[in-house]
Amino acid sequence: MTDTEYDYDELGLVAGLEIHQQLDTATKLFCQCPTELRDPEAATRTFARYLHPTRSELGEIDQAALEESRVEREFEYLAYDTTCLVEEDDEPPHELDAEALETTLEVAQLMEMEPVDQAHVMRKIVVDGSNTTGFQRSTLIATDGEIETSAGPVGIEDLLLEEESAQRVEETDDGVRYSLDRLGIPLVEIGTSPDISTPEQALEAAERIGMLLRSTGKVKRGLGTIRQDVNVSIADGARVEIKGVQSLDDIDDIVRNEVARQAELVEIAAALGVREASVGEPRDATAVFETTDSGVIAGAVDAGGSVMAVPLYGFDGVVGREIAPDRRLGTEFSDHAKRHGAGGIFHTDELPAYGVTEGEVNDLRDAVGAGPDDAVAIVAAETDVAHAAIDAVADRARSALEGVPEETRGANDDGTTRYLRPLPGAARMYPETDVPPVEPDPSEVPEPELLTEKVERYQAEYGLDAGLAGQVAYGQYMPLFEEVVADGTDATLAATTLESTVTELRRDDVPVENLTETHFAETFAMAEGGDLAREGIPDLLSALAETPERSASEAADEAGLGSAGEDEVREAIVEVVERNESQVEEDGMNAFSALMGECMGALRGKADGDLVSQLLREEIQKRA
Repeated sequence: MTDTEYDYDELGLVAGLEIHQQLDTATKLFCQCPTELRDPEAATRTFARYLHPTRSELGEIDQAALEESRVEREFEYLAYDTTCLVEEDDEPPHELDAEALETTLEVAQLMEMEPVDQAHVMRKIVVDGSNTTGFQRSTLIATDGEIETSAGPVGIEDLLLEEESAQRVEETDDGVRYSLDRLGIPLVEIGTSPDISTPEQALEAAERIGMLLRSTGKVKRGLGTIRQDVNVSIADGARVEIKGVQSLDDIDDIVRNEVARQAELVEIAAALGVREASVGEPRDATAVFETTDSGVIAGAVDAGGSVMAVPLYGFDGVVGREIAPDRRLGTEFSDHAKRHGAGGIFHTDELPAYGVTEGEVNDLRDAVGAGPDDAVAIVAAETDVAHAAIDAVADRARSALEGVPEETRGANDDGTTRYLRPLPGAARMYPETDVPPVEPDPSEVPEPELLTEKVERYQAEYGLDAGLAGQVAYGQYMPLFEEVVADGTDATLAATTLESTVTELRRDDVPVENLTETHFAETFAMAEGGDLAREGIPDLLSALAETPERSASEAADEAGLGSAGEDEVREAIVEVVERNESQVEEDGMNAFSALMGECMGALRGKADGDLVSQLLREEIQKRA
């Protein structure tokens, strides 16, 4: 496959977005536990669960949940000193968090949406272990909105308030380990209409939605706090939901690669149709590899496992065909095999290789009745796993005869995707009877100021230049900036500290993530009150980041960063000038720049630069 820019209009590209954003509330959506994440090593205990799908009110079982449940796994949960019975699913959920609902209504206003008259909490079946309950609670709050893009308006179909899932920590020998501190954090899900027709418009729409969310000043920031799902289809393809796009900047590449993947699969289906291709029944091919030099296959056979094979009639050369960067049709088959515990597959388009000889390939073809125009895929694993995996490969190969299967896929870091599960259906949703409905009242919810409007106001009201105003408005410290400025901190000082100073400290490997809003507020208060020179702010923040349990005044005292009086400052300057007396006599005021740096170093941030400059000039003039 080559890098091709497709005619998206001709292909009939249709795309939509689902944006998931964590809200920055004091407590979780259905309990009073905190919403801060911790290191998994801080867990105080663990417990385990096995989850199984339940039937909907109509007696149906969601196919995505059913496939997930076929993989028998134990789910282990890390609990903390704040973990409550609601999070463990040992107590009914409490009422919907009022703060989260108010923020969601603010988002609805920014997207010109109509709130529902009565909001009912629903259960969405999820049995991958990410919820201790086996379902996620979700509430429709508003509908029928719209945002603008340069390519035209994009409708916003729905706005939901949901509980965040538990955080996957690692795979274990028995299943998956999750951390419970993320479970239940309020989350808004924003779903667009399928109005997006190019990769560039998808990115622009996501950027617009992200800006509107941040305009509330009430959303969490940082890696993992916002996730984008993308729904993509082309006219001859099928709707594919791509989950977990972590970086907004990847959205256009994700859409571009999915269009290419679907276009390639459509062409493959057409070629297989011409060949009258078909998929045979899986067969045991263990005997072919009894003396193989392939480490992977020999390891499975020696452990008492099996080698299962499926003949793919008319597939020769097709299984190895690239359908996305570094991904082939065989990779798709392998994804399905891995879902059932296999390490992957081998196929004849890539063999002989990996220790498999040409003779073994010929014997394999003979064993399953495959000719030169056919391909064969094999799975070597524990016998039950090998049988389940090869059946999944055969099913996926049959889908290739039809074209593009509808499915849910996961986003990879390189802009490609991998198979996760079938698309969910309506059977996964049913009412939550433990939480009473609420009646959203948007009348008392103020409409937030847009970030674009904040940039203009910061320039006009505070005199910030456009660049600094933009950094503050779009930065993670915007709410803190407005708070400290309202409390009397100079706007320029607050802005440069929160953006420039913190960035410089981060580059110097100072753990700035340890700094809290209280640290900043106390630091600014000391500077404005004359207890800390502005030049001492970086040193104080650095000290607080290293030992965040201390207050700003305690850290300043220990580091000797208190503000020096004028007499103390002049004394330090006189000492520097006398130490450099010959240079002063020779160069006069031209010695100022060199001595200024030395004076500031001697005072170690205990005096403002303006005062040091004034007194140094006076001392030089006395001796010039």
